Amino acid sequence: MASLSNILFLDIETVPQYPTYDAVPELGKEFWSKKTGTLKRDKEFDTPETLYDRAGIYAEFGKIVCLSCGIISGTGEEKKMSLKSFCCEDEKTILSDFSDLLKKWGSADKVLCAHNGKEFDFPFLSRRMVINRLPIPDMLQLAGKRPWEIPHVDTLELWKFGDYKSYTSLNLLAYILGIPTPKDDIDGSMVWRVYWQEQDLKRIVTYCQKDVVTVAQVYLRLIGEPCIKAENIEIKS
Repeated sequence: MASLSNILFLDIETVPQYPTYDAVPELGKEFWSKKTGTLKRDKEFDTPETLYDRAGIYAEFGKIVCLSCGIISGTGEEKKMSLKSFCCEDEKTILSDFSDLLKKWGSADKVLCAHNGKEFDFPFLSRRMVINRLPIPDMLQLAGKRPWEIPHVDTLELWKFGDYKSYTSLNLLAYILGIPTPKDDIDGSMVWRVYWQEQDLKRIVTYCQKDVVTVAQVYLRLIGEPCIKAENIEIKS
């Protein structure tokens, strides 16, 4: 088990690459139409256009608009957590700045942690880096590594205890573990609208940071550690 100070907790927020389905290039519409063929639940009402709000969860059709991360310091009841976010209109800048942070932080004995990170956050980050012609940081690189050499921790995987039949959301996990979380004014399904229609990046950053704190608190509960007090959480510019 990695030392708490060696774990970088993170979360990403993603949106469709275009504000509306009509704005998607024709070839992109063709590929999205093929993709939605496997997503349709109601053949009469589900169309590529009505399903476009879900494009953000696929790296081929979405993009990252915010990445928040946090590190824990100290021990016991007096643990502290520092948060930092990367958020702007240019995805390449977000990814490049995050890569620079990882390089400065180093990789020896360091670990990345996210909820459902192995299925979503980590591969999404890697794919978007390739698309943006950026080198994949060593901590995200899987090629040539044995499973036990990959520095990734997933709170969803930890909670499953080897059971792979179901998915448990971060909010549900926090609820059943008795972790207090601030009442959010948005959820993940609303991020695309807040970004494209309301153009409120600050609101997205706040939501993303709350998720990072919750991931860290869940991880602490899973390993039997006391949670971090609200007054010990610091946001860095």
